[in-house]
Amino acid sequence: MNLPLEKYFAEKRGRKFLSLFITAGYPGLTATVPIAQLLANSGADLIELGIPFSDPLADGPTIQRASTVALQNGVTLATVLEMAKEISSKTTVPIILMGYYNPILQFGVERFISAAHGAGVQGMIIPDLPIEESKTIREHALAAGMSLIYLVAPNTPAPRLGLIDSLTTSFVYATSVTGVTGARQNVAAAASDFLTKLRRHIRHPMLVGFGVSTPEDARRLCRQSDGVIVGSALVSLINENFGKPDGEKEIMRYVRELKNGVQEERNGH
Repeated sequence: MNLPLEKYFAEKRGRKFLSLFITAGYPGLTATVPIAQLLANSGADLIELGIPFSDPLADGPTIQRASTVALQNGVTLATVLEMAKEISSKTTVPIILMGYYNPILQFGVERFISAAHGAGVQGMIIPDLPIEESKTIREHALAAGMSLIYLVAPNTPAPRLGLIDSLTTSFVYATSVTGVTGARQNVAAAASDFLTKLRRHIRHPMLVGFGVSTPEDARRLCRQSDGVIVGSALVSLINENFGKPDGEKEIMRYVRELKNGVQEERNGH
């Protein structure tokens, strides 16, 4: 079993992290495990495995489209857990499940936590679960040695930031903008004031997502954060390249460039 996420971050204190999101079952059922291995071998520090859902409110068109295709491919929460188990048996990179609460509720919270723990999952992100309603799943997750990861946005009030930080065991997911996921221009400049505010209220590591797409984004955002999360841009690249001649090389090249951007800022370049 891999390290709990809390210990993983504690042991790597001072480094910058690259977290990569993929949608389970996209572009095909058999693609997820090899893609995850490819990302791990290319420099990912964390892999977020997206649980497809029919109404992904926090996601932009790219991930919405990927979720639709994955559902059409027959992906269920049980399928995602099987994929997570296979990935965790082939890599030591921590796996985080990211998904909406309804499928988890239908599956059964305790059953889900038990299955996720058995699959080697170290953390969960549930973007539509308010913190006030998260006590049950948080307690079950903590008892299983897993981390529930909360999102904060530019419009999150300061008292709420403090509450979220007090309940955090690994890292805080900072969304660069108020809105949905998707690649954007000048994301680092737009997020600067927000990240400055966060540093006054968040003592845990904070990783920035929503809109991050280039090595330059990664480098600039890591000046004010502990790492970046890349989703939509990677999902688009996978759609364009996976299964094609030299497609894996193109994906590896992109991930390594992101990793270089993260490492450059860590080294103060």
